[in-house]
Amino acid sequence: MKKLRFLLSLTNDDNDYQIQQTFAAQQAARKLGVDLEIVYARNDGIVQSQQLLSSIQSTTAPRPDAILFEPAGSTAHPQVARAAATAGIGVVLLNRDADYIAELRRLFPVPTFSITSNHEEIGRIQGQQLSALFPVGGNVLYIQGPSESLAAKQRYAGVLETKPSGVQLRVLKAQWTEASAYKTVGSWLLLSTSRQARIGAVCAQDDSMAMGARKAFEECREMREQLQKMPFLGCDGMPKTGQEWVRRKLLTATIFIPPNADLAIEMMAKSIATGTLPPERTFTNAQSFPAVEVLAK
Repeated sequence: MKKLRFLLSLTNDDNDYQIQQTFAAQQAARKLGVDLEIVYARNDGIVQSQQLLSSIQSTTAPRPDAILFEPAGSTAHPQVARAAATAGIGVVLLNRDADYIAELRRLFPVPTFSITSNHEEIGRIQGQQLSALFPVGGNVLYIQGPSESLAAKQRYAGVLETKPSGVQLRVLKAQWTEASAYKTVGSWLLLSTSRQARIGAVCAQDDSMAMGARKAFEECREMREQLQKMPFLGCDGMPKTGQEWVRRKLLTATIFIPPNADLAIEMMAKSIATGTLPPERTFTNAQSFPAVEVLAK
């Protein structure tokens, strides 16, 4: 049997979750003897589409046996997925759900499936964390991912379901990176309205943005005293970053979201080897770190 060749496209290479996705994928590929190429979309859906189509339609380099991608923009790239399936290339959609998966599974004899975190559930967990910390309410600076991101929208919907009614969210948007959150929050802190907001906590949709927000608060002289008692919440909870920041008390809590690029590689390799089709959708489980009950104490 020939050596399998997979192409993995991730949103960026400077977010701790995406870095862990890279590491997990490389480990799985080495274990299974898969030739893995990884490309990064620089948080740009158009760049990502071009990267994937270039590989799918290449007439010079060998085509991959499968493409695995986490969408960088608002679209889950249905045209790219169809082009791959038409060319006999397997498709795995990461951290997103899409209606076209079911259609491609009916029309083409190649493995096509999705593996995703339940982003609304992640938001609900974060709302529960806020409830544990602020049972009577308060003002929270909420750092949301980019407007075009479905995951960002779903996490926001989830947090609205479970946060206390007395918790008021002041929403700012960033790009899933520490630098973008630092810039966004820093600009907001320069406004006179930021003092009037009386922010009691910062809640970010990933750990890197939470740390960027913390850095901005640390550099704001007027906020240094308030910073000492201000909780910072994030998501992703990677062992060497988010969880370590909680242990060092730089973050109050995070949410552990297991990487899934390694599972995607394993499931795709097994499907190609055995001819069996994986489930259309596989969910990974997220957990509060520390547990919500611990936060409540």
